[in-house]
Amino acid sequence: MKLQILFLFTVLLSAVGFSQTKIQWEYAYNTESKTIEIQATLADGWHLYSQHVANEIGPVPTSFVFEPNNAVKFIGKVNEPQPIQKYDENFEAMLDFFEGKVLFTQRLSVKESTTIQGTLTYMVCNDVMCLPPVDEKFTITITK
Repeated sequence: MKLQILFLFTVLLSAVGFSQTKIQWEYAYNTESKTIEIQATLADGWHLYSQHVANEIGPVPTSFVFEPNNAVKFIGKVNEPQPIQKYDENFEAMLDFFEGKVLFTQRLSVKESTTIQGTLTYMVCNDVMCLPPVDEKFTITITK
């Protein structure tokens, strides 16, 4: 029984590690535009789903949750560029997604230097398969 649990744990850990090699995330604060910039760079052949997936049986949409911070006021919602809209064989539906590089931005009003923490949830797929959704914690330092 212990061997089976160890095997299952190893498979799950491998799947999470494998998904991380298909996408790289960068987090920054742009002082000129007063925005958080969250950039995804995807490996060739892989795609990331929009925040606005309208398919109830479909993939996990990309989402951002920011922890409360009294030094920051979030203005509006996280913006994303125009996604690719195409039929997705994995889910047999028209879906919105991104390939290559994609930049998500969140406008802010900042009172003082601070650190923003949050969680990013995403799922990546290619034409044949999808990897399990990932929750990734992030920290962005803002110097005013």
